[in-house]
Amino acid sequence: MTVQSPSSKRRRGRPRGRELAPLALSGLRALLGDERADPTLRRRDRLIEHLHALQDAHGHLAMAELRALASYMGLPMAAIFETATFYAHFDVVHDDQAPPPALTVRVCDSLSCRLAGAEALHARLAAGADPAQVRVLRAPCMGRCDTAPVAAVGHHHVRYATAEGVEAVVDTGHVHPEAILWQRLADYRAAGGYRLLAACREGSVTVEALSEELERAGLRGLGGAGFPTFRKWQAVRAEPGPRYAVINADEGEPGTFKDRFYLEREPHRCLEGALVGAWAVQAEALYLYLRDEYPGLHRVLGEAIAELEAAGLAAPGYIVLRRGAGAYICGEESALIESLEGKPGKPRHRPPFVAQRGLFDRPTLVNNVETAYWIPRIREQGADWFAGQGRHGRKGLRSFSVSGRVARPGVHLAPAGITLNELIEEHCGGMAEGHRLLGYLPGGASGGILPASKADIPLDFDTLQEHGCFIGSAAITVLSDQDDLQAVATSLLGFFADESCGQCTPCRVGTEKMLTLLEREHWDVATLERLSRVMADASICGLGQAAPNPVLSLLRDFRGELEARQLIAKG
Repeated sequence: MTVQSPSSKRRRGRPRGRELAPLALSGLRALLGDERADPTLRRRDRLIEHLHALQDAHGHLAMAELRALASYMGLPMAAIFETATFYAHFDVVHDDQAPPPALTVRVCDSLSCRLAGAEALHARLAAGADPAQVRVLRAPCMGRCDTAPVAAVGHHHVRYATAEGVEAVVDTGHVHPEAILWQRLADYRAAGGYRLLAACREGSVTVEALSEELERAGLRGLGGAGFPTFRKWQAVRAEPGPRYAVINADEGEPGTFKDRFYLEREPHRCLEGALVGAWAVQAEALYLYLRDEYPGLHRVLGEAIAELEAAGLAAPGYIVLRRGAGAYICGEESALIESLEGKPGKPRHRPPFVAQRGLFDRPTLVNNVETAYWIPRIREQGADWFAGQGRHGRKGLRSFSVSGRVARPGVHLAPAGITLNELIEEHCGGMAEGHRLLGYLPGGASGGILPASKADIPLDFDTLQEHGCFIGSAAITVLSDQDDLQAVATSLLGFFADESCGQCTPCRVGTEKMLTLLEREHWDVATLERLSRVMADASICGLGQAAPNPVLSLLRDFRGELEARQLIAKG
């Protein structure tokens, strides 16, 4: 009797794991292109775009297609599966599972929409839907907080949504993005657009001169951190090339929608600022990372980039448009870089910083959309004009995304340093009828909560820290005396728990534990404060570090209201 060696068995047997279906691979090539003729299709950074193509074509990601994709890209199946299952907008269907219904309705359950009745809306839609035909899901902020509540029927967003309105859209099958009216290239150039870019490329404007102008204007990063723009340019330029530039258009902070506002109206002004930043650091390519909740804007930007290429203002392929896939954490710049590289969007340990080793391990400039928007305007109207717009000792202009209990929510351009009381009265038409100011979130879900008694603090960078808050992206959510503070706290912590990437224990476990504590009839203040310290000290990135801010704010500034509700003991 001959005994086969283990190695012999492996050579003669079939490969481990599921077999690759030839039809799946041929179908993949028909959809994505033939990777044998175009090797760039196999690059790891194309993975998420390929997953989007499959999701868009079939409404889900079948395991057979993921196995084919692994072969197509020459990647381990584990890498494909890990990335596909990380993002909320990909529906992975196992071999023994049925695919989801053809149509998905998502109801935003972030704070502004909850204040406007999103929970009742979700309940009505879920009760009335045929689960075989339509699935109804809760979803995080969709960036349309000024028209709350909001629901998405496929790719079509229903604003000021009612159950009847959403059901009518479902019945008509209108699942495509709503139309957007935007300023075309010819109109932007007729108004002086792209003169700055031309002057930079011709040499009549130098990097040093433009940097000095931005420094005098006081332009800072407007996505949250507020780092001076000219210093970012300097930091990236100090590193050896090749370098890259990235525009972060993944504004997932609940209550934030200013970047969408500017991109939908003046995409070319934003693109010009982005191209100037890329020129300043001599970037090999410019990547624009757009959140997937903006499908209509994705089409607009695709057309605007095509206009630039046709006009010779950008080399074909120099501006690369990428879609996010439903992950708030990708607003953090290192997680965004990971996502651009086709990986799960998990923040990196720092140092090194992305200015040193970012996209493709090269020095990378990451700017916010609004920051890019202001660069051409500051050049047109002058640094002194911009810096002279402030109030209460502050400099510049701020775009406030205001939602909640005001008469006129929306994006309001106002002087930096304006107070909430002034913002509400001068720009928002006052409080909504029948509502009295109770408190407000000055910087989105992570920026903390301030009481009405502190509505005269200047709203700007470096003014709120002493009160335990920060302005972040200037997302203002206004609360009234008719709002339940426990519901507010659980809404915010539920968001953080859902959006934690899971990489570090303090954030992954801490957000879930804090949510559980907040849902109790009585709050354990000592445990909440101790847990907050652990999360702030030990979490890898800002999500876990800032997640306790709303709770700490309530414990600090709303004790009377919490005691009246008997959530905490008097003392």
